[in-house]
Amino acid sequence: MNKKIAEVLEASRKIVIKIGSNTLAKADGTQNTDFMVSIARQCADLIRKGKQIILVSSGAQVAGVSTTKEWARKKDVHYRQALCSIGQVELMHQWRKAFQAQDLHIGQLLLTKDDFENEHRSLNIRNTLFTLVDQGVIPIINENDSVSFDEIKIGDNDNLSALTAILWSADLLILFSDIDGIYSDNPKTNPDAKLIETVESIPELRKSITIGSANEFGTGGIETKIQAAEKTTVYGIPLLLANGSHENVLENLAAGTENGTVFLAD
Repeated sequence: MNKKIAEVLEASRKIVIKIGSNTLAKADGTQNTDFMVSIARQCADLIRKGKQIILVSSGAQVAGVSTTKEWARKKDVHYRQALCSIGQVELMHQWRKAFQAQDLHIGQLLLTKDDFENEHRSLNIRNTLFTLVDQGVIPIINENDSVSFDEIKIGDNDNLSALTAILWSADLLILFSDIDGIYSDNPKTNPDAKLIETVESIPELRKSITIGSANEFGTGGIETKIQAAEKTTVYGIPLLLANGSHENVLENLAAGTENGTVFLAD
């Protein structure tokens, strides 16, 4: 149990939730629509308790593979961008169905690094987010992978969600991944690795852990999650990392019965 996580969630009204590709993908690489239905229900429960929610959803490529299976092995960048274009439609279709079952509407924002660095565009993003949330609509954000290239690419949705949380002046950023939190070492290869439940100093954390590489479906890894925490905590926004594949994970985090790592704000 981690009561600190429950305390942070209880104190937070404006919450950004980022869902990684591995969380949205089943073992065969296709979309996990049952998970999306469950998350929509749990988000709706939080909204009924007075919380405001923004989703940052990976999974366009996963959804594209689900839709156009013959492109799954194509590595050419033009095919990958086209696959994301196809998959983004399917991804939003599934999110729309999941939230429609909760009598909630969704809105889509596809963003690039330029959007955050341009003062006028970032102001427009902020205004759109506030308007959608104030009207009870769930904004769902993803990087615009179909047009992004290195110069305008954020590159991972951990950092995208951190930028979103800062822009919206969120109270909390939750990252759902396929790991339970930050460990002292890779728990998949080191059985003695220990979960670090609370992080008060990120520089000290970096000295004490081993950081591995990204996983199969996602573009991030532990490094991008720490980078996201470095961004948000400076602005007084705590970050919570937990395993999105666990049943009723959002409810259990709020109840203090789910493990995770919470980065406390500076």
